Amino acid sequence: MQAFTVHQGLVAPMDRENVDTDAIIPKQFLKSILRSGFGPNLFDEWRYLDHGEPGQDIATRKPNPDFVLNQPRYQGASILLVRKNFGCGSSREHAPWALQQYGFRALIGPSFADIFFNNCFKNGLLPVVLPEAQVDALFDDVAACPGYTLTVDLPRQVIVKPDGSELSFDVQAWRKHCLVGGLDDIGLTLRHADKIRAFEAARLAAKPWLVGARGG
Repeated sequence: MQAFTVHQGLVAPMDRENVDTDAIIPKQFLKSILRSGFGPNLFDEWRYLDHGEPGQDIATRKPNPDFVLNQPRYQGASILLVRKNFGCGSSREHAPWALQQYGFRALIGPSFADIFFNNCFKNGLLPVVLPEAQVDALFDDVAACPGYTLTVDLPRQVIVKPDGSELSFDVQAWRKHCLVGGLDDIGLTLRHADKIRAFEAARLAAKPWLVGARGG
């Protein structure tokens, strides 16, 4: 997965509490497990005026001009500012896939649903938890300043505001290690590829009949 170290990006505000995973990526788009192509359907029911189905030509859809991500000032946003309990509902991993494939690298909010929070880290998306008062202040700053950007520095565990002031955040050391190194569960396993190959070779040497059992 893509490593996360320091990211500077435009901030878009999602000013709704309890945004669930069905709102993030509606159920009809869960038929694919290819882990690609979900970005165009992020927040589909809010983002478009017509009903969406897999395989539709996005160019023929009717965007909702009132939805925040469709507003010109937030085009190209890569940091999503959210309210409490973001990502609640079903455990679908498609939700962080859609957010990342849209272009988001980090989420900032006062709280996230547990399973969604874990799935973000497994897919290279950084969810940052800040006190609610700090999140409220960031919403005010974004509303007042078109083009508002933040820098998320994961190694230092700080968010740097345009005026240079910093907001510190906590992150579990192991999760930080994996994100900075770009290591998902498969990547962690492959770090031990030599040991795995050696084990398999020794096992087959001791039990050669397993080759036939495996269809080899």
